[in-house]
Amino acid sequence: MTGPLPDCPVEVTLLLIGNKWKVLILRELMAGTKRFSELKRSIVGVTQKMLTQQLRDMEETGLIARKVYPVVPPKVEYSLTELGQSLRPVLDALQTWGENFKRSYREEPEDRRYW
Repeated sequence: MTGPLPDCPVEVTLLLIGNKWKVLILRELMAGTKRFSELKRSIVGVTQKMLTQQLRDMEETGLIARKVYPVVPPKVEYSLTELGQSLRPVLDALQTWGENFKRSYREEPEDRRYW
């Protein structure tokens, strides 16, 4: 990340985690340390290139830590840093909101659309 941070705190948060893949990576790492292949398997639809790019970006911003083991074949593990862990309440709030939305969406008539 380069340049000054936006003045708005919400914009700062979105700058750090404001895309689908980063939020899903955080969701997976909240459960604990994972290898690249585990993340790739558990995040449906993400390409290897996109996952690599997002992990690098999140490492650069200090949300995740990358540990490389000096073995052949290479073993790399990803985990949340303290900063990454501090996003738990944000992800919990997103989960609660999503559950409530899904519940209310099912109760609405089928012809009503939210988008």
